[in-house]
This record gives sequence, C-alpha cells and structure tokens, in this order.
Amino acid sequence: MGETTDVIVVGGGLAGLVAACELLDRGRRVTILDQEPRASLGGQAFWSLGGLFMVDTPEQRRMRIRDSADLALSDWLGSAGFDRAEDAWPRRWAEAYLAFASGEMRAWLHGLGMRWFPVVGWAERGGGLADGHGNSVPRFHVTWGTGPGVLAPFVARVRAAEAEGRLRLHFRHRVTALCGGPEGITGVEGEILAEDAAGRGMESTRAVAGRFEIAAGAVIVASGGIGGNAALVRQNWPVERLGPPPESMVCGVPAHVDGLMIGHAERAGARVINNDRMWHYTEGIRNWDPIWPNHGIRILPGPSSMWFDADGNRLPAPCLPGFDSLGTLAHLCRIGQPHSWFVTTQAIAKKEFALSGSEQNPDLTGKDIPLLLRSRLGRAAAPPLEAFKRHGEDFVVARGLEELVAGMNRIGARPIKADHLRAQIEARDRELANPFAKDVQITALRGARAYLGDRLMRTARPHRILDPIAGPLIAVRLHVLTRKTLGGIETDLTGQALGADGRPIPGLFACGEAAGFGGGGYHGYNALEGTFLGGCLFSGRAAGRAA
Repeated sequence: MGETTDVIVVGGGLAGLVAACELLDRGRRVTILDQEPRASLGGQAFWSLGGLFMVDTPEQRRMRIRDSADLALSDWLGSAGFDRAEDAWPRRWAEAYLAFASGEMRAWLHGLGMRWFPVVGWAERGGGLADGHGNSVPRFHVTWGTGPGVLAPFVARVRAAEAEGRLRLHFRHRVTALCGGPEGITGVEGEILAEDAAGRGMESTRAVAGRFEIAAGAVIVASGGIGGNAALVRQNWPVERLGPPPESMVCGVPAHVDGLMIGHAERAGARVINNDRMWHYTEGIRNWDPIWPNHGIRILPGPSSMWFDADGNRLPAPCLPGFDSLGTLAHLCRIGQPHSWFVTTQAIAKKEFALSGSEQNPDLTGKDIPLLLRSRLGRAAAPPLEAFKRHGEDFVVARGLEELVAGMNRIGARPIKADHLRAQIEARDRELANPFAKDVQITALRGARAYLGDRLMRTARPHRILDPIAGPLIAVRLHVLTRKTLGGIETDLTGQALGADGRPIPGLFACGEAAGFGGGGYHGYNALEGTFLGGCLFSGRAAGRAA
C-alpha cells in the first residue's frame, strides 16, 4: 500500500468529524475519506434542524420543565422496546447516552461554542401511555445555527489540522473493501471517483478515475445509513411489523447516503444487527426547489391539524400530528394508503408548521434575531412555508371546503367526498364549545398549551377548522419520507466492531448511523428525536477516543 496513516475515518459527516477531532487531540495522524466533493463536508448533519436530546438542562428549567435521568430512561426504554438477544449492546449504549445527555453533554458542547434556542421543543409526544413510546416532557434543544451550528466547531478543527498537515481529507474516495478480516483490519481500498463540481447535497457522478489503497492501524466506519438508497430501504423494510411499503416515497437525505459501507464492513467480518429497524416519516412533501433526487421535506407539525388518509377518513389516535411517527406509518401502510392529508387553517399552519432542514429555517440557521421575531411571532407565516404554499405541488389553498376538496381531488390518488370530510370536521369543531371534550386531539392540544413553549410558539389558539376568520383552508398531501437507519454494525461501548462470534475485531470501529447511532441500534424500535445528532456526537467521540 502506498499511503499510510494512524487512523482512517470513512465518512466526513458529523460522527466522522467528531471522531477525527478526538484522534487529533491524541496526536494521531488521521485520514478522512469521503466519496462526495469537498462541498459536502459535514454530510447529512448540515441539512438538519440541529435538534439535540438533552436532559435536565438550564433551558428546560427556564421553561418550567422538570426532567430527570430516571424519567428519560423510562421514556427511552418504553420507546425502544428492546426484545432481542442482540439488543444487549444497544441497550448498554442507550443507558450510556442517557448518562451523557443528563451529565456532561451540554457542558462539553457549550465549551465548544454551541448555544441553543431558549424554547425547548416537544417532539414525539407518544402513543398514549406513560410507560410506552414518547417523550413525557420537551427535550428537543434546537442549536442556534441549526445543523451547520452543530458542525461548525468540528469542521473548523479539521480544516485547521488539514492546513497544519496533521490530517488528510481525501474527497471523491469511495471505499469498496476493508483490508484484513475478523483477525484484524489493516486498511482500506477503493475507487477514486471523477472530479465533480456538484454543490452540497447534489447528486455527483460515479465515474471511476482510478483506485487507491491506504494502510492504517485502525479504521473507523462513519459512513451513514441507507436512507438515500431506495432499493436497500425496500429490501430491509419490516413488512410484518409496518405493513408493505408504499409504491411511492420521497427521500429525506442525499443520494450518497447509500449504506454500501455497512455491507463492506459485514463482508470483512463485522456483525450487522437490527437492519429491519428504520425511521421514516409520514409528513413528507416534495421540495419545490429540490437539491437531491426525489427530495422531500418533512413538516414538523404542532398538534392541531386534522389528519386524514387518502380516502378522507380521519386517522385514529395516537396517529396525531407530532405524536407517534412509526405508529402512524404502520397504520397507513397496513391499510394500503398511498399518501395522507393534513387539513388545517392558515392560523394553525402559521404557528404550527415548521419545515425540517437548515435551509428551510434561515432565521435559526443565520442566527438572525429580527428575522426570527418576524417569522415566528409576526402576523405572516414564515417565508419558506409561504413559498411552499405558492409553489409546492402538495399544497391546496381555498376559501371554502368544497373548493378545498376539489383541489384535493385534482392531486390526490383517491376521490374524497366533500360531505364526508365536512361531517368529520364539524364533529371535531363542535368539541370546542366546552372546556372539556371526548375528542382525544382536542384534549391533546389543550394539554400542549399548558406548556409555555407550545403556547408561545408551537400551538395555535384552539379554533374551529371551518371558522372563516382563521382561513384560508389548507390541505397538504403527505408522503412517506425515508430518513434513518436504526440498526447497523454491532459495537461495544468503545465503538469497536464485533464479529459474528461477539469478539472485537482488532482495528475496526464504527460510529454514527452506520452503527445504529451506537452499538448497532441504541434506539431499539422507536426514536425520541434529537437522538440522531446526539448519537453521532456521542458515538463519534467514543470511537475516536478508543481508536
């Protein structure tokens, strides 16, 4: 082999960058390999909202949230549902992450310069039972600067080390094999892809211009998951648990999130577990200004919009906006729904519709306080949402219900009857006449407004959907949006990959989504949000320190 280094990091996303920084702190020579152009340094994390799952923070306490490590563990275990022999390491990783999230995590990140939006978000509110899935309290801490703000300290350190000659960044280097086997990994080999001027997140050519081999004392696989590879998503889809996948889905991650490196690690002897566990959303919309193929954006909804299937039937609890992502996905897939609908008002959408992604939140990403005040607290909806209303193919805006249903029928896969939709909406609206109700969603949105953060910024004042003062009416066609891999390469708590016999493979480590965010799947079956970036930070740090 021509080039040698102490440690190779495969993947220039958040987990890989964190691992590289830990290695640099320990005086190691590091080489980062990434198949994309330099413009995509930072990977998927760049496009994220920057939410982090943290426990018992000053931000929570200022918002009158009483959280604890014990409550977080109860929520996590109720969501994860660990029930397999191979969940031993994932569960240990979950417990270790919760100790981190309720301990040194915030202080460590604060010391690196990160700050958080003062209103803590309440994501994944759950399936309805105290010991089941969901967050009992708000824990979603949005980083000031969103995903780029999370990446910034690590990108800066890596670039500085590159300038000093302590780290090499090899872009357009696609690893196709790990050298060695279960007895030990000694390096990597792969293809040098042709240069490409593609911008961040855009699809780049796969034309091969050459080959490479690099020897190293250790290799860290930080290459991400399978969310951008539709074939692998369908191959691993748990039909018995979620029902058959819909014929059409939109993609929430760039095309380079192909999951191929997980297979290369498996062929080298690493054990891959829980690959049938995955995390997809049901609130996807097609990006009217796409960056990558089949580009989907997720609506992060508040609790007030009404949710209907493609036939116009209201979804049952706990399939409520923002409550149970996989429960809703399973319901829609089992009954063979090609898409679903939000029916809402301008007043609700303005306050409750947040769009996922750093690029859809210029106020938070740009740390622009005047823009934030206008976008979040002003009379008009945020400009990115208004742009989707004008240009997005999934939006219907109308002054009356008959006009709205006519628009829904123009773009929907199945016809909806206006009188059927009206009867359900009017039944819901009648529940607002009293301060108590049997409608679970009305009870939930009133409960949400008991939280100061929701009342200020995320939950509209309860009103009738058919109240013309709250209009116009808005319908949004929602697609399944592919996103995260919850399983992956099994590792011990240091991030060292384990073989089929359960023994560590010398020289091989894994972190981030390639390792199921820790141990081969520390989420179990369900995620609580903020745990994806959190898992990349935690597992990348562990692997870098150990390698």
